[in-house]
Amino acid sequence: MVDEARDESKKEQMALVLRFPSTEGFIQERFLDVIHVTDTTALTLKKAICKVLSDNNLNVQDIRGQGYDGASNMRGEWNGLKALILNDCPYAYYVHCMAHQLQLALVVASREVHDVHNFFQNANFIINVVSALTKRNDELLANKAAEIAREIELGELDTGKGKNQIGTLQRPGDTRWSSHFKSIQSLQKMFGATVEVLRSIANDRAASKYSRGDAVGALKIIMSFDFVFILHLMEKIMKITDVLCQTLQKKSLDILNALDLVSTTKVLLGKLREDGWDPLLQEVQSFCLKHEIDIPDLNSRYVDVTKSRKKHDNTTTLHHYRADVFNVAIDQKMVELNDRFGVQNTELLTLCASLDPRHDSFDVSNICTLVEIFYPADFSSQERAHLESQLPHFQLDVCNHPELKSSPSLADLTIGLFKTGKAATYSMVDRLLRLVITLPVSTATTERAFSAMKLVKTRLRNRMGDDFLRHYMVVYIGKEIAAKITSDEIINLFDTGSRRAEFKLIDM
Repeated sequence: MVDEARDESKKEQMALVLRFPSTEGFIQERFLDVIHVTDTTALTLKKAICKVLSDNNLNVQDIRGQGYDGASNMRGEWNGLKALILNDCPYAYYVHCMAHQLQLALVVASREVHDVHNFFQNANFIINVVSALTKRNDELLANKAAEIAREIELGELDTGKGKNQIGTLQRPGDTRWSSHFKSIQSLQKMFGATVEVLRSIANDRAASKYSRGDAVGALKIIMSFDFVFILHLMEKIMKITDVLCQTLQKKSLDILNALDLVSTTKVLLGKLREDGWDPLLQEVQSFCLKHEIDIPDLNSRYVDVTKSRKKHDNTTTLHHYRADVFNVAIDQKMVELNDRFGVQNTELLTLCASLDPRHDSFDVSNICTLVEIFYPADFSSQERAHLESQLPHFQLDVCNHPELKSSPSLADLTIGLFKTGKAATYSMVDRLLRLVITLPVSTATTERAFSAMKLVKTRLRNRMGDDFLRHYMVVYIGKEIAAKITSDEIINLFDTGSRRAEFKLIDM
């Protein structure tokens, strides 16, 4: 898995992460190296990858999966990095980072619905106005504390450990859609306190006229039925998609389990579309009554400013919010999820689905055929014959074994085979399972490496050399491995005998 980013000194760095199953069957994603590249063309990246693999005694021919983001230099069919690696190793099957695909799907879906797009711009504007100064943020927290105390006194809130904690407004990030969900939740939770702060700014004569003007504009937006409706709608939609977003960041996730979660996300969005309108409308109306927000007559004619009033349009306000906002927002999410993740339904994933003996899709002949197509270098004709004979026994054993039949995924099934000692009995099946779970799901680990790079190479240490940065990051990211190395081992490694002075470990 590969990704690239610029460091503090504006150098282009490429992070390389290896995904593989351990001896016990656990999926491992290990940071291998970070390499300074002069440019991000596919050929330059490929040469750098091959050099790093060669320096670590790893063969390109042993690659069985590659995962990148959707940039053209990565996924290009003819000259992309994917294509160049496939030329050297035809069994290095490419999987587009699913976390990146989800991000693209949600961003595009939101931009396609004008009301939702405007909502996020307005929400960001409101948060910026309220959080611009420390004084305003302190006032926000004080207002929220007073609101909580008042609701507890009225018996509207329960008390207890961990309850009624005071938060703050969170700004959404450009590259993480889960941050939008947290931002919406914080705005919903701090709604009353936010309104009070905006009113305070608008009436504060000591504030500049620009600040007062921004506060008045933000008040008009936040105190509208349109804003509150979309606030609650997006909270419900993103509560569903956030589970998928968070799960795709896990290292132990296999590709089949990821696609299953995509399917359940689409099912839940469909249920929200069918059954979620009435509860949402009641929730929005109750929220408006609590915060003294005018509720429009839903049976009145809706005035669309994008259309001429000369045209006879009898669209009601209810129809607008249900058909043009509620339905369209959910439908657009469904369309983008189908478009972005539908391309993953290849024969290789059919093999993944066929490998689970607890499902009806388990088919011995189909598995053997697909193995012959996708993994001919890993199974000889004799081993494929052994695989075919082991699969029926494997199916019965898993379905009847108390531990194996409860394994939630192929990755857990692989671990279960090792723990129960059946990996040796079904050696060919175990090999196939390990090949399948090696397929990458997302490039989250490479992005975490860049997060570590920002902590290591800071503004005050921006002259750090490339070699020192590489070695520093290997130790920093692989803390659990570095912790196993003793000081004596380090001294013995450096004390080659060519020095006059000997290394000694001094107790401080």
